[in-house]
Amino acid sequence: MTDRAHDLTAFLHRSGWGAAERRHLAGDASDRRYERLRLGAATAVLMDNPPGGADDPAAFSAMARHLRALGLSAPAILAEDLAQGFLLLEDLGDDLFARLVAADPTREDQLYAAATDTLLHLQAAAPPSGLPNLTAEDWATAAGFALDWYAFAASGTRPDPAEFHAALTKALQAHADGPRVLILRDFHAENLIWLPGRDSLARTGLLDFQLGQLGQPGYDLVSLLQDARRDVSPATETRMIARFIAATQTDPQDFAAHYATLGAQRALRILGVFARLCLVAGKPGYLPLIPHVWSQLQANLAHPALADLRAVCDRVLPAPTPDLLQKIKAQCPPTPSR
Repeated sequence: MTDRAHDLTAFLHRSGWGAAERRHLAGDASDRRYERLRLGAATAVLMDNPPGGADDPAAFSAMARHLRALGLSAPAILAEDLAQGFLLLEDLGDDLFARLVAADPTREDQLYAAATDTLLHLQAAAPPSGLPNLTAEDWATAAGFALDWYAFAASGTRPDPAEFHAALTKALQAHADGPRVLILRDFHAENLIWLPGRDSLARTGLLDFQLGQLGQPGYDLVSLLQDARRDVSPATETRMIARFIAATQTDPQDFAAHYATLGAQRALRILGVFARLCLVAGKPGYLPLIPHVWSQLQANLAHPALADLRAVCDRVLPAPTPDLLQKIKAQCPPTPSR
């Protein structure tokens, strides 16, 4: 037994779950992994989040408590050892929005309306203090992952980022640099759980919010509606944008530029993240999603407000053809890092 496995077992015993049946539940693009615990009729979820990584278990715990204080359904914290990165969480079940919509596409509007209303409620409340508050230049730098990893994987060289950074910074400053709200950043159908037995906004269960920070109102809406992992119907996207605009009393033309700018920034970063997960972490499973994200990027870049950025991207980012994706896959190390 490794030291970490020993520490985890000791944590479960201290928490009263030492005799529980354990079953792997999920992993993701980070170093976190999850297990479902069963002890008689009771269940819980174990989060194993090794310290020293990008994700901070203390941030998860603090954000969960903030969300619950707003009447939202983040999982309750049943026990925690933040120094070692162990959290025991309320089990919200398996009814992920992505699974429910895949099984019955007619439910998409109902579920996405609930998620949109959750965002509106979240953003109307004061955010916690001390959250990161990046500048437009910082957001543009983050999108530079597209050059650092996707373009690099495609060509073996990293393009000069100056023109790319300037064009994206200008667009962000013009269209997505207003008053900040709390954003959860990974607000999409695989991180939302339907809880029909609860009332109103509490029916939307929330997962994976430890990277919450200050950002722009449209960012989590883009994350929801331009999902990197699944197609959201154009009709649903249009209706949810209209729902958000009506509730916030935003000018539709202004919001269209806002939404497209944030969508382009997010798609660019995701292209780089997916390439990096292959090249560095040995996780090629994200590469088949790149053409979908590329299509979202092109749709966002088609907005007139992003003409300068589109011209730069057309020069430095190649389209993800099957041959290019195979080239990137061939560069992945044979053994995943975790």
